[in-house]
Amino acid sequence: MLEIEFIGTGTSTGVPQIRCQCPVCQSTDPHDKRLRCSAIVRYKGKRLLIDCGPDFRQQMLTASNNDLDALLVTHIHYDHVGGIDDLRAYCANGDFPIYARQDVIDDLHARLPYCFAEHLYMGVPRLAVMPIKENVPFNIGDVEILPLPVMHYKLPILGYRIGPLAYITDCKTMDDSVVERLQGVPLLVINALRKREHLSHMSLDETLALIERIKPGRAILIHMSHDMGLHARVNQRLPAGVELAYDGMVVQVNE
Repeated sequence: MLEIEFIGTGTSTGVPQIRCQCPVCQSTDPHDKRLRCSAIVRYKGKRLLIDCGPDFRQQMLTASNNDLDALLVTHIHYDHVGGIDDLRAYCANGDFPIYARQDVIDDLHARLPYCFAEHLYMGVPRLAVMPIKENVPFNIGDVEILPLPVMHYKLPILGYRIGPLAYITDCKTMDDSVVERLQGVPLLVINALRKREHLSHMSLDETLALIERIKPGRAILIHMSHDMGLHARVNQRLPAGVELAYDGMVVQVNE
């Protein structure tokens, strides 16, 4: 049994968006309140955080269980790595493992040089960064993880296949070979920014077309902006087996 807890389901601006008076941003429905995109995957005794954005502290204070064993990073954009300094809470018993592409690791060294200095001052996050490569599986304990390459416009980034779960965010295009590897996955978590087309993110129609090609057992949409519309209305109009995620949603899936 794999469990995923969605601790953030919004795009880089979050929802509500600052200074916006649209119906979604003014909604009182908690399903329309979206922190920046992140999730905790619990599987085979491991607790894996996918992305660590600027809302990380707030997310972990309200998560159903805030124990973590490692971080998987999809890409270097701030809404996916802006909370890494707060991982200091997980470094009491040793360096906290972070798995990412080498280019992401290089950027983390530039953004957080004090975490990688030769002499670390007291209280600094102690991070063990491990480079991973697309299409090359690796293990955390008994959990095998397959990094999958997708394109965020012109930026190569990673999705992750973990047992019965595939987690894809910020995707604009996906190679046919990756579509083939995802065929029939029990649970597909995938981004859909809004209804209108966007340069670097899939629109709702583009995501639904991709889901139709992959044919997962169940599909859950993430990384949504306020332009997606009200959660309750959009959810009612989605095809069978497809739904919007919401902050705090917990889903379990069998092998």
